[in-house]
Amino acid sequence: MKDISRIGILLVSSMTLCAPPLSAQDAGEEDATVIVVTGEGLSETPAAPAYASQEISREEIVSSASGRIEDVLSGVAGFQQFRRSDSRSANPSAQGATLRALGGNATSRALVLLDGVPMADPFFGFIPFSAIAPETLGEVRVTRGGGAGPFGAGALAGTIELSSAGLDDLGSFGAQALVNDRGGTEASAHVASGLGGGFGSLSARWDRDPGFHTTPEADRVPATARAAYDSYSVQARGVVPLGETMELQARGLVYDDRRTLRFDGADSSSTGQDASLRLVGHGDWAFEALAYLQARNFTNVVISSTRFVPVLDQRNTPSTGLGGKLELRPPVGEDHVLRIGADYRRSDGELYETAISAFSGNVTERRNAGGTNSDLGLFIEHDWTLGALTLTGGARIDRYAISQGFYEARNAGGILVRRDDFADRSGWEKSFRGGLLYRLGDTARLRAAGYTGLRLPTLNELYRPFVVFPVTTNANAGLKNERLVGYELGVDLEPAEGVELSATVFENRVEDAIANVTLDPVTRQRRNIEEIRARGAEVSAGITFGQLRFDGSFAYTDAKAFQPGADFDANRPSQTPRWAGSATLGWRPADGWLLAATLRHVGDQFEDDLESDVLPAATTLGVFAEIPFSDRLALVLRGENLTDETIVTRNQGGSIDLGTPRTVWAGVKLGL
Repeated sequence: MKDISRIGILLVSSMTLCAPPLSAQDAGEEDATVIVVTGEGLSETPAAPAYASQEISREEIVSSASGRIEDVLSGVAGFQQFRRSDSRSANPSAQGATLRALGGNATSRALVLLDGVPMADPFFGFIPFSAIAPETLGEVRVTRGGGAGPFGAGALAGTIELSSAGLDDLGSFGAQALVNDRGGTEASAHVASGLGGGFGSLSARWDRDPGFHTTPEADRVPATARAAYDSYSVQARGVVPLGETMELQARGLVYDDRRTLRFDGADSSSTGQDASLRLVGHGDWAFEALAYLQARNFTNVVISSTRFVPVLDQRNTPSTGLGGKLELRPPVGEDHVLRIGADYRRSDGELYETAISAFSGNVTERRNAGGTNSDLGLFIEHDWTLGALTLTGGARIDRYAISQGFYEARNAGGILVRRDDFADRSGWEKSFRGGLLYRLGDTARLRAAGYTGLRLPTLNELYRPFVVFPVTTNANAGLKNERLVGYELGVDLEPAEGVELSATVFENRVEDAIANVTLDPVTRQRRNIEEIRARGAEVSAGITFGQLRFDGSFAYTDAKAFQPGADFDANRPSQTPRWAGSATLGWRPADGWLLAATLRHVGDQFEDDLESDVLPAATTLGVFAEIPFSDRLALVLRGENLTDETIVTRNQGGSIDLGTPRTVWAGVKLGL
């Protein structure tokens, strides 16, 4: 896996050093051609605003109270991870991303892309948020609802597109170092330069913290540990022009994230090495070709909550993700945009774990399981602009395969005690989406959309059981694909300069939804249930008034899980709030200054599908301040959860975990 990261970084370096000159003609010629390199993919189509979406600017991205990308995304009401903990105090495998309360388990139902590349772990489906440094991003776009375009087979609840910052945003050099009141540190730096008509950048980030106690004080024992973490990520990126209308983009990412949760020895790790190439053509026949390769791994040790010794060592979970896409936009007239293409994703992975006796410390069983999932999709989408009206319609067909699945267990002596080889499955699935956008002058837009979507069960859901002691959740190799059917109506208003308002009502239904179904007090299993239905409304506002900027987002979602005859029928899915909202007020009193405060509320949630244990509502206040000493040096102050709100992130029969307490950061920022 180390070889993959080295290849990606060397590829970027060689591209930037060997890039062609900016102009194809001699510099002395007056009519020299100017080639503009953006580092971006193809532009959004005219009908993209027909689907409920929200954009997050670079200023918002780099000014969050925590400095974490998942905190930035939480400013979009309706975004959530499986648990309320962020990537510093949650198990990595619980970091699935979803929208519109289409939750119920820890897998991502939203498609997360970084420069067009799917970021979900090939085995688990979680998002490695700690690997994504916010300071390297230029923009985030969140689109709610199912997708039928590129990689639409993963966009069940929506799409989160992360775009890397370009040379203008990065500058030639930047660095930041902060320390918090627990002794934790956050350090990042980047260098960037225009090279041979394109540009290249190298960035790194290191976060470490002795952590806070997730266990309430009254429940702590000598084995109780703080939620310590130590993580780093390194990214290299290069963009070079190829002729007058094409550019080649390369990116390499290496990360390592290690955490301790709840008890001494309850250690987990998540590592990865990613590499990708993207070729973009901006000519009359616009196109985008992408290829990527990912090598990931995960480890985790489960500690008994009664004897405080290891009972399960999930020692190795290597996985590989590879894929790509090709999208073509032929010239079909100025009022039309046609997208035709194909995409492919393949995930391979295995788990290796050792069961250990809590009484003797001896190995009781060694387990190995895994398989391969693949999806080949063909898609087409057409936008047609008729004056103030824009129509859009798209379809895709997916050929999926779930194959080579197995589960094997051997006793301590290596004798086989169980071997299951699961039948290969494959088939075709079709998805559609369509919408319209009607502009009422320059101040209002009406929109409507309907869509269907698809998600394959992950290798984790199919083959890997897991334990959050004392509850065991079993895998299910017979899981079916999830299907989404949804529709929405919305309006976008710009009644005055600097005022942007948006409102959407929706209904989304996930058929054959995969949920962690409770079988008894200590056993759950992943199963398909009839459906999860979510109905609700989303409202957002952005208002600029002189030096002040207000951004707010609010969501109400009535989500229910249906399974006739089951104890949880018509209950709210686990870990899904009914109410969620965020409001940020920023002030720029002078050049280089930024003062911001964010108030965020999450309504109450239930720990499980039976609604037996409640996670109470929580309201937090975060602040950010950047105060310049000079044009290049600034003081940075951040405060998380300043009111020290008690945030319950887990409640299993009274066994409770807590989220981030009041945390204060201070440091300096340097830019050239």
